[in-house]
Amino acid sequence: MITRKRLAAGVCGLLAAIAVGLLPTPAVAGEPAAKSSPKVELTLDVSGSMRARDIDGQSRMAAAKQAFNEVLDAVPDDVQLGIRTLGANYRGEDRKVGCKDTRQLYPVGPLDRTEAKTAVATLAPTGWTPIGPALLGAADDLKGGDATRRIVLITDGEDTCAPLDPCQVARDIAAKGIHLTVDTLGLLPDAKTRNQLSCIAEATGGTYTSVQHTKELRDRVHQLVDRAARPVATPKPTEGAQQCADAPELKAGLYSDREKFAEHRWYRVAVRPGQELRASVSVAADRAVNNDYGVLLRASTVHGREIVRGAEAGDGRTDVISSGLRYPKPPLTSSDDTDKPATETVCLQVSNSFSAPASVKTDPGLPVELTVDLVDGPDDASDAAFFGLGHGWWYLIALVLTGLAAGLLWGWISRWRVTVWRTN
Repeated sequence: MITRKRLAAGVCGLLAAIAVGLLPTPAVAGEPAAKSSPKVELTLDVSGSMRARDIDGQSRMAAAKQAFNEVLDAVPDDVQLGIRTLGANYRGEDRKVGCKDTRQLYPVGPLDRTEAKTAVATLAPTGWTPIGPALLGAADDLKGGDATRRIVLITDGEDTCAPLDPCQVARDIAAKGIHLTVDTLGLLPDAKTRNQLSCIAEATGGTYTSVQHTKELRDRVHQLVDRAARPVATPKPTEGAQQCADAPELKAGLYSDREKFAEHRWYRVAVRPGQELRASVSVAADRAVNNDYGVLLRASTVHGREIVRGAEAGDGRTDVISSGLRYPKPPLTSSDDTDKPATETVCLQVSNSFSAPASVKTDPGLPVELTVDLVDGPDDASDAAFFGLGHGWWYLIALVLTGLAAGLLWGWISRWRVTVWRTN
């Protein structure tokens, strides 16, 4: 009887385990939620100049179509891809109409390769080059969600629809804090086209590539689409204040902001005893600026006493300038006053000394990326950052003491030699 009961209990347990295994598994607390699929929109110039036959013995348009077809075959399954054109429909001479000639050829979403290739095959070089309106349209196509978003702009010439400056359009897109990257590719570009496409890319943190051959175009577009599929840390938009008392409180993470020329912005970070604050800031010169500039990252108490600072200067040879600092807060000891708050509010000040020629627009401000990290503080007092002296002070003190000791020793040896010489 006992054996039968045990057998029945075992069978029931096995059936229950199988039933549980077949049920949908709930998400475990702490596991990352499923991320949205990355979005990419290929934005292709179909203006009249794309008829030129100077890429590997074929027209620029034919080279672009060939590259597109090969790229579409290799798009990762988790990427939502769309295609937008500029200058593909209007053949007339009315500039106002031509500068509105941009449309979405294939909607951003799961890719039907056959349908997308069929749409690309219908394209024929036609009209104007409204790059600015096309960027605005592409940004609207990609709106929504928190996944990676990327525009890949392919053109053989500069915008023909000024005064809507595409570089300023790119800055405005970046200033919205939607983390949309624009990569630009120039087909056999001249100097003006290179400058404009480089400016568009720099304004959004993208890249510019000059293309001379079909294979270069195919490989680069494929690389950019693949890059969108890779998980990346997306900065969280924030807005610094004019003084520490009004500043936003930041947790550990990556943040983005915009700072006017020669402006100071404040942020706050709560640091517990035994933690070390590590912060860094990068300011990008996304437009023409005067040489000789700098960035300051300064940590201070809420009462204005400076704790530590990091500063860096530039002279126009780089587009990004960065600085950082470390501040370890010592752990509490038994002798500490238990009435005072354990957590310290540290004020982070970000300042820049950029200036620009009178012809350069200063609005929106310069892109700022701020990284905040809170880690366990160092246990070893020999760590230069243990007492908050992370900028070479300990090395300077050690050199001074070493020099003093060496001087005393050399003086004693010299006197001893003189004494021995006189004695002999």
